[in-house]
Amino acid sequence: MTDGWNARSLPPPAPGQPLPPVGGPPQPGSPWWSDALADPWRDPYAPTAVVVQNPGTPAGPAPEAVPDPDAPRRSYTPILVICLVTALLAGGLGGTLGYLFAVKSGYGNSGGGTALGSTAQDPPAAANRAPDSLAGIAAKVLPSVVTVRVTGAIGTGFVVSADGYVVTNDHVVEGADDTMSVVFSDGSTARAELVGRDPQSDLAVIKVAKSGLTAVALGNSDSIAVGDPVLAFGSPLALRNTVTYGIVSALDRTIEAGDAGTTRYYAAIQTDAAVNQGNSGGPLVNADGQVIGVNSVIRSVGGSETEAGNIGLAFAIPINQAKRVSQDIIDHGKARRTVIGAEVVTGGTSTSGARLRSVEPSGPAAAAGMKSGDVVTKLDGHVLEDGTDLIALVRKYDPGATVSVEYRRGTKTETASVTLVADSN
Repeated sequence: MTDGWNARSLPPPAPGQPLPPVGGPPQPGSPWWSDALADPWRDPYAPTAVVVQNPGTPAGPAPEAVPDPDAPRRSYTPILVICLVTALLAGGLGGTLGYLFAVKSGYGNSGGGTALGSTAQDPPAAANRAPDSLAGIAAKVLPSVVTVRVTGAIGTGFVVSADGYVVTNDHVVEGADDTMSVVFSDGSTARAELVGRDPQSDLAVIKVAKSGLTAVALGNSDSIAVGDPVLAFGSPLALRNTVTYGIVSALDRTIEAGDAGTTRYYAAIQTDAAVNQGNSGGPLVNADGQVIGVNSVIRSVGGSETEAGNIGLAFAIPINQAKRVSQDIIDHGKARRTVIGAEVVTGGTSTSGARLRSVEPSGPAAAAGMKSGDVVTKLDGHVLEDGTDLIALVRKYDPGATVSVEYRRGTKTETASVTLVADSN
């Protein structure tokens, strides 16, 4: 082998003559040049020839077939079309999935900056809530709930008529003057005046100087059950438009409350919905958006009223009782109280039940055969622990209602039916 750096131009030899040596005579014994002069592949002047092999001669490996230049060529157009369509489909599918992912996850924007969230295509979320959902009920009731402002105090009330009557607690309006006003859920305000109050039931009615109001729907407090879901509305600690959620924890929980010489009794609806100072007078609403109670009292572990706070023990006046008392106040300026016609012993008794201290001669208890000293143990199936239970449960009923009474006289147990009446005050 050589790289040809010293090659010289020589005249071609005569036909059949060997090539002259290049670069001098061949080296004896060299494997590269021993047969170079007789090798036609190394002779650039060796004539070419086409040799046709005799069919009878054994053949070596068959040469590769040479394509016929005149044969028709196979078309690649269908393959290219299929590839193009596949690429378009893949690109379109990928783009669509990418767009949907970006919209759902809130990524991407057309302004080139960082976008948080996506453009809302639907109405506000609150407008999409079902009417029977908690949000739907809250949206329905809130326009009828007002914050009651009295000198030095804030409470809650709810509209019960389109012409402006509002029910609240008596202790909310206690000490009210001409400066009393209410604030609606939309922030608008209106003056209010006291129509009437009933301290012993802790209910009052005020009139708002505004017409065309939306009144709440009143339910039936006798049809509720322990475990029913409820919403409490109000202005706890002056936080207007507050809604809390819970259940009915107990029924006919007898309450004795009050101060300054006024004792209030009622058989309350107990709930674990959060209720705090400022919720007083607000509505307790069932899953149908109907008012079934008036939030009034809480139990607390605080040492004073100013330290009192929610611990999941709140009590509401049943709406059946509140409706009757409020209607009396609107119609007559004062409320009737339902009585059994007997005076009972309250507090500090060792006897289980309500002991009758005295019985009015012409009252319902006397008419049913009861006497002084009898101990009432059940009223309409409710077990009585003391005299407070009897007073609170009797006031739950309308005047004229007939209830069954079980009482003990000495060692004997008696039963009677008593028709309750309204007091004469």
